[in-house]
Amino acid sequence: MASSSTSLNPDQLEQLESFLKDWLRHSGRTQSDLRRALHAGSIRMPVLLQELQRTVATGGVSALAERLCGIEAKWLSGNEDPAADSTALVDDMSQLDLLLKSIQNDAA
Repeated sequence: MASSSTSLNPDQLEQLESFLKDWLRHSGRTQSDLRRALHAGSIRMPVLLQELQRTVATGGVSALAERLCGIEAKWLSGNEDPAADSTALVDDMSQLDLLLKSIQNDAA
């Protein structure tokens, strides 16, 4: 197989980012929702794209499509794990606390 089937080029990543933003907007979801669904480390778009790039690297574009369709199906069915949401909020707050502490240390 060609290497293009196992990774996305910069233009394809840009198109994927645009698609994700439109998809989230139209589905009433946020990057935080997508982060939880992907089990990514951050809500930042580059991190989300990196996680999806890993999916492409291991299973190709069809695996990417399957993963996104699975997320959509889970969102539509309402079968989201509420415990995961609270854990994600705690994780996000921990990150913010660490950032605040770092900023305070730098200012001191």
